Amino acid sequence: MRLFTAVLPPAAAVAELSARVGALRRLPGAEGLRWTERAGWHFTLAFYGEVDEGLLPELHERLARAAQRHPAHEIRLAGGGRFSDKVVWAGVDGDRASLGHLADSAEAGARRAGLRMDQRHRPYHPHLTLARCRGGADLRPYAAGLEDFEGSAWTVAELSLVRSHPPTPGVAGAQPRYEVVAAWPLGQ
Repeated sequence: MRLFTAVLPPAAAVAELSARVGALRRLPGAEGLRWTERAGWHFTLAFYGEVDEGLLPELHERLARAAQRHPAHEIRLAGGGRFSDKVVWAGVDGDRASLGHLADSAEAGARRAGLRMDQRHRPYHPHLTLARCRGGADLRPYAAGLEDFEGSAWTVAELSLVRSHPPTPGVAGAQPRYEVVAAWPLGQ
């Protein structure tokens, strides 16, 4: 199974961001980007890749412990930017430090459960991917269109283990499908 841990924004936060993304999708050249679907919007904490089902019980135990150690905290979708001219993303404001600590624990728990992780630990940069580009497009107008975005605050209360189902091959515009396979409340 292709797995990752994530924080899933509530429907109200997704709706607020969706209104802004609608305006971005009307900008010149937007049709050339691959826009992610609202159902796939999430903050990835740690990406695990292909995980053997035999490791799931230990992974579940480790992630449950990680969730217990971290309190619920408040954030909001805010701002945005781009990674080079490849990705347009929405950002986060509020208790980013707690979100980063949760990401570190999700990664450490997976290592302790026996998952082989990328050995390069990178500082956590919370973002929600909105669109991808194969190159050649100027993504600055899309990033600028997110600079002043500020959604309503919401409480991160759960750590989710998510399975990624790849898009259907050969189907134009097909998107990955995400399925929550387990979730643990924070601080409990």
